[in-house]
Amino acid sequence: MEKEVPHLLGARTEGLIFPEWVAHGLEFIIASFVAIALVTILTVIVLFIVDITQRRNAIRHNYPVVGRFRYLFSKAGEFFRQYFFAMDREEMPFNRAEREWVERAANGEDNTVAFGSTKNLNIEGTPIFLSCPFPAVEANSAKTLPMVIGSHCRHPYHAPSIVNISGMSFGALSAPAVQALSHGAKMAGCWLNTGEGGLTPHHLEGGCDLVFQIGTAKYGVRHPDGRLNEERLREIAARPEVKLFEIKLSQGAKPGRGGILPAAKITPEVAEIRGIRQGEDSISPNRHPEIGNVQQLLDFIARVRQVTGKPVGFKTVIGSCDWLDELCREINRRGIESAPDFITVDGGDGGSGAAPMPLMDSVGLPLREALPLVADRLIKHGLKQRIRLIASGKLITPVNIAWGLCAGADFVNVARGFMFALGCIQALKCNKNICPTGITSHNPRLQAGLDPQVKSIRVANYCRDIVHEVEMIAHACGVPEPRALCRCHVRIVGGDGLSRPMDQLYPSAEIHEKEG
Repeated sequence: MEKEVPHLLGARTEGLIFPEWVAHGLEFIIASFVAIALVTILTVIVLFIVDITQRRNAIRHNYPVVGRFRYLFSKAGEFFRQYFFAMDREEMPFNRAEREWVERAANGEDNTVAFGSTKNLNIEGTPIFLSCPFPAVEANSAKTLPMVIGSHCRHPYHAPSIVNISGMSFGALSAPAVQALSHGAKMAGCWLNTGEGGLTPHHLEGGCDLVFQIGTAKYGVRHPDGRLNEERLREIAARPEVKLFEIKLSQGAKPGRGGILPAAKITPEVAEIRGIRQGEDSISPNRHPEIGNVQQLLDFIARVRQVTGKPVGFKTVIGSCDWLDELCREINRRGIESAPDFITVDGGDGGSGAAPMPLMDSVGLPLREALPLVADRLIKHGLKQRIRLIASGKLITPVNIAWGLCAGADFVNVARGFMFALGCIQALKCNKNICPTGITSHNPRLQAGLDPQVKSIRVANYCRDIVHEVEMIAHACGVPEPRALCRCHVRIVGGDGLSRPMDQLYPSAEIHEKEG
């Protein structure tokens, strides 16, 4: 009887109930299902034993196996909020409406909208620009004029763009990301800040204007003991692409802490360029050892400017403000030529690939408070025309850029807006080396989807579009050039939902301008 079973199966097959290959397929599926079920049951038993016997996690001990889903759903929450639950204007740090504006601009698509604004104009802090009843008729936008930085230097820089790419170092970013930014900056006519990771062939590849940032670790211009290497600094300054030098005092996302590059992101190339070892986190000192007060800051600026012959400034996040008055008084005592050629003000809510949460969340003034404060100090001491003011910190849309100009900025540096132009999806994995778009990952598989030639066009489109729309706002306000925007051209919504003139909220600058 046992021998007849295969015969009967064969008969059924010949009778066209099941072809033989389908029968074998069904047997394989059933066997696979049984195997998967057995493995699943075995896995559950093992996890149950592990959870019930451990004492480090109460949830897993009290609810073995099932308790693990809490952590799974918690991890997946970022994904579900971004795609399913968060409204267009709700998500942080950048909402969907902002990201989609950048996406359309980067793709060169029409950025007009229909049926009315979805933006809540009653939220405290919202800027509302004051339109001019009789704007100029010969154009629809007020064209940006170049501005000189470092008029007292041997090699001043005529900066063509009001919007530029902020410091993002190689190491924090991948090689193709830096290459795309370099080519895109060249096409758009803006500068690219190297970040504190040193100058690399990837920055030079596109031939754009570069700002070399000198971080506290002095990567790229350091002796082995961390001191400034003037010979190496001179070599970098000799490159025609390098236009400015920025001394990084502090960063908005981590004031009081140096840069942090996780060991997972330190490739052999990154280690060689920075002069560091693989296998351990690269943590920069919390400040430059040579700079402990405003006198030493001015001395260091003068030293770098003497060696390079090019404009030199510094970047800082604003906390305590008394030192700014002290700095301005010391500049006026030494002479106007001793001043930094520019100051980059970073907001306390700035971004970073890796920073401690308490510093990122709660230390340092937000840019919306810090920028007017610094501008007022420069105007008060008669230095606003000498020192160019650069704003940096979450200004990724035309409205934010125009607000920065009204508050006193001469230029605006953008980092995360250009990351969105590169294809960033705000996965919040910048410090994990698992960025799904390859922008902040050194994994070749993840980088494969980031084509520098394709992304460079998006970078250039975004820069051109944001500048054009800032010029459009300036034209609507009745000024001939975006930098002619001032605090009288914008009102800020208060806690009661009503707006107030910005020149009344921050009046000191206007008063000192009249006195001058």
